[in-house]
Amino acid sequence: MENIALIDSFSEFKDDKLIDRVTLMAILEDVFRNALKKKYGSDDNFDIIINPDKGDMEIWRRRVIVADDDLDLENEEITLTEARKIESDFEIGEEVSEEVKLIDLGRRAILALRQNLISKIHEHDNTNLYKQFKDIIGEIYTAEVHHVRPRVVILVDDDGNEIVLPKEKQIPSDFFRKGDNVKGIIESVELKGNKPQIIMSRTSEVFLEKLFEQEIPEVFDGLIMIKKVVRIPGEKAKVAVDSYDDRIDPVGACVGMKGSRIHGIVRELGNENIDVINYTENASLLITRALSPAKVSSVKINEETKHAEVYLKLEEVSKAIGRGGQNIKLAGLLTGYELDVIREGSTVEDDDVELTEFSDEIDGWIIDEFAKIGLDTARSILKQDVADLARRTDLEEETIQEVMRILKEEFEN
Repeated sequence: MENIALIDSFSEFKDDKLIDRVTLMAILEDVFRNALKKKYGSDDNFDIIINPDKGDMEIWRRRVIVADDDLDLENEEITLTEARKIESDFEIGEEVSEEVKLIDLGRRAILALRQNLISKIHEHDNTNLYKQFKDIIGEIYTAEVHHVRPRVVILVDDDGNEIVLPKEKQIPSDFFRKGDNVKGIIESVELKGNKPQIIMSRTSEVFLEKLFEQEIPEVFDGLIMIKKVVRIPGEKAKVAVDSYDDRIDPVGACVGMKGSRIHGIVRELGNENIDVINYTENASLLITRALSPAKVSSVKINEETKHAEVYLKLEEVSKAIGRGGQNIKLAGLLTGYELDVIREGSTVEDDDVELTEFSDEIDGWIIDEFAKIGLDTARSILKQDVADLARRTDLEEETIQEVMRILKEEFEN
């Protein structure tokens, strides 16, 4: 085989894929050995000499000289007559090394070589890409919108790598155009066939945590620790923070003067309302802080069942529950307790809430229907029979059952 400047011959692959010369040579040797196996049945007696500095390669086949009538293994043996055509003084039993020309492999084999080389390089690229993004799972990444589809946004980074942002990983208020820069965390890397699929998320709690690290120097430096993050993407989030240095106010440092520090995070998350609270090991105090902006009167905790009864004045109940129950839901997730909101001075059994406080979840006309028959509180409805209510109002049984489900979530969780 003539010395072929393989680096030049296959430079299109090396340049396009940014493969270093040594790796390309290793891929080439593997590809040529596969071709030799197909052509001769085995590559054990072939030597492939690669010079990565010069970018050339030679293939030599070693065969043992046998008598002309003793040839059994054509790939491993050569007759004395054929050997002496190479060198006249060869004798039986000696080993002959003969260079294999590229053309000896045949035109089809050469075409297959090229295709196999392309395949191997793609495989190498995919392996490297998989490892590269596996190492940065959970880290913030920025890429440009390449294509917007109904259920997914396709992003491309500076190296041309494709990143997928599924609809369910987008904040509900997100709206993207081609060319926009999008920030999120690398949530996972999945193999689809041989090609890695890189998944980005903007709804993960980790994304909010990493934004705090990026925007708040004290968090980045480890002076302030984020103990837990819970969120309803695009709507509301609660972040518990702590500091071992009593001189640092962790909440003040995270929020900044008039919200200056947290403003960029809120804007990035589509104006998500973020409550930052001081973490404490005192469960009762943590629950009180987690239910902010409501002012809690007292808390009664059952550690065995991880259940807490939270007592508030009547005017504080709606604040504790929050719009659509978001505040109490996030407070429960943050603290790890099931929370029951109880009007101060009442018990779990006789506590009640005006039905109008559920106006975010129950349509006004439905509330009016119940009011017509004197039912204006949650518990007054829960005590009723569904079929009887359907007879006494203009409501369908399915509607009444849905209302009761909403109310039970509040009072029976």
